[in-house]
Amino acid sequence: MQQTTQSAVLLVEDRGVVRIITLNRPDKLNALNTALTQALHDALMAADHDDAIRAIVLAGNQRGFCAGADLSEFSTLTPANQDLVDKRADLTCRTQAMMQGLSKPVVSAVCGAAVGGGAGLAIGADMMVAGTNLKFGYPELKHSIVPALVMTGLQRSLGRKAAFEMVSLGRLIGADEALQLGLANRVVDPEAVLETALGIAQQWASANPQAMAAVKTLYYTVADLPYDQAMAAGRAVNARMRGFRETQS
Repeated sequence: MQQTTQSAVLLVEDRGVVRIITLNRPDKLNALNTALTQALHDALMAADHDDAIRAIVLAGNQRGFCAGADLSEFSTLTPANQDLVDKRADLTCRTQAMMQGLSKPVVSAVCGAAVGGGAGLAIGADMMVAGTNLKFGYPELKHSIVPALVMTGLQRSLGRKAAFEMVSLGRLIGADEALQLGLANRVVDPEAVLETALGIAQQWASANPQAMAAVKTLYYTVADLPYDQAMAAGRAVNARMRGFRETQS
């Protein structure tokens, strides 16, 4: 069953138990203004809380994935409007950080530009499928902006030296380099990106949802723990997972 809903800035489509969330400001290369950021945040939360959904695909409409922050909003985000600045920073931070904390796995389907905040969303997903036309990077310094809320995710995905090169030089990389650096999981022709991401999501969806949620939670938990604590966390899940097969049978 296929079901589609949309707002002015976001498209949501269900393909069975997979939900596709598509950024929908194609005339702005899907740049993140407040309305789109809030809509994306809410849509991801809704998908995670929907028992009928088992996996999520995040895409961008038409020729680009996401061009990052919409700079046209910056004229109002000034120290004179500190309350607006703080609210937007909080919303951006929560949205950039949330995907790894969801119980449902997320794969990004990335064609064309994925820069700044768009790059952060692309690698913030659990896996990334990139089109051969990918242009990925963090050019914020060229606009006298600091890539503050995407720096943590990049450093943890890439490592310190390579991440510093990317944020300090603002160089854009292509799909092959993104694959070589471990930022992308697959590189395919642009017209095959969405279907490839859907294939991954459908494989995830075939797994026991409790087991998948446990895998995802444990994966990110152990990444930030010392070895002994990580093994203890794994032991706890190992004991708990015995019940997953019973609920499936």
